[in-house]
Amino acid sequence: MKRKKKVLITGILGQDGANMAEYLLLGQKKEDYKVYGMMRRSANPNFKNTHKFKNHPNFEFVVGDLTDQNSLDNIVESIEPDYFINFAANSFVGVSWDMPLHVMDTNASGVIRCLEAIRKFKKECKFYSAGSSEEWGDVDYSPQDIDHKIKPRSPYGASKAAARHIVKVYRESYGMYAVHGILFNHEGTKRGEEFVTRKITKNVARIKKQLSDPELKIVPMELGNLDAKRDWSDSEDFVKGVWLMLNQEDSERRGEFNKAFEELWEHYKNHGVALGGSDIEGIARESAIPLIKDYILSSGETHSIREFVEKAFSYAEISGEWKGEDLEEKFITKVNKKEITLVKINPKFFRPAEVELLLGDCTPIKKELGWKPKISFDKLVRRMVEFDLNEQASNSQVYCK
Repeated sequence: MKRKKKVLITGILGQDGANMAEYLLLGQKKEDYKVYGMMRRSANPNFKNTHKFKNHPNFEFVVGDLTDQNSLDNIVESIEPDYFINFAANSFVGVSWDMPLHVMDTNASGVIRCLEAIRKFKKECKFYSAGSSEEWGDVDYSPQDIDHKIKPRSPYGASKAAARHIVKVYRESYGMYAVHGILFNHEGTKRGEEFVTRKITKNVARIKKQLSDPELKIVPMELGNLDAKRDWSDSEDFVKGVWLMLNQEDSERRGEFNKAFEELWEHYKNHGVALGGSDIEGIARESAIPLIKDYILSSGETHSIREFVEKAFSYAEISGEWKGEDLEEKFITKVNKKEITLVKINPKFFRPAEVELLLGDCTPIKKELGWKPKISFDKLVRRMVEFDLNEQASNSQVYCK
């Protein structure tokens, strides 16, 4: 009987981790993998995103923490994963100014700990590090490609940029299969309520319910910078791209590369000489093996938060218009000729340093790995709104945040 390959996924309770587990266990590859989902020890974990697979015979929860090297060592040593997919992170850009050291420890040092566990106990394991378009920050040109200068404008962006360099260092220094995928904004029905897109769709569903009941008070949704533009996609499309990044080459030829690398590593170590990126390129050329590359996942189009709000209300069949300027701007609807405020600006949601425009060039992964995203911006917003409308309709309590 063919051995099932083992996949360790961190951040299993979050959007991307759960979507990856569903893709491997319930999608086209459902017969091939044993999936381990890593979660932190918590008194009240939220398993909502895992309901489709948590009882699957090929799935198992494990407890670990990116800030604890021993826990990662123990997990990798005991499981011996073939794939290690790191989706765990402190992902809130705004919060990263309040706790920069914790963000750096989790997002950057955490990647080092993952790679060290792999290096010590399962060096042939393939590692994926989740990057972010926030790494580029103050962009020079659009769309941003993989060679764009890194100029983050937040502790979060800096932590992801550091992780990218760490992955490259381990890939070139140890010949490890380590890849850093730069993910532009990706959303979906599993997105946490702390993120602006889910905040919008859940509030739209709440307002829809309040508008239908005269006894309910309509509380406006509060947002920050409406004109920040983002490149939005669906997480379900992105996890398929991540899987393509983890399978860039033929495994048999990769074994030849690893053998040649180990021989060169021993030679250089015995002579006290450092091994560099050019040496790895030489081995790859001689073995006819493509180098492992980092890729961008994006939609290639950009939309503002203002557009997201307008689309969300339209899919809930709520009409409205913007009135006012700057901090006094509001999204207004009319009920019985009375103006009702649905959205207003709250300065507390503005970031200390805003990234106004992010737009990614995903041409390489489409051309070289055959990635084909299926969910458009319009479909993404509609799916999220419909999901939250159904959830609100089945809930006696009115969501308000």
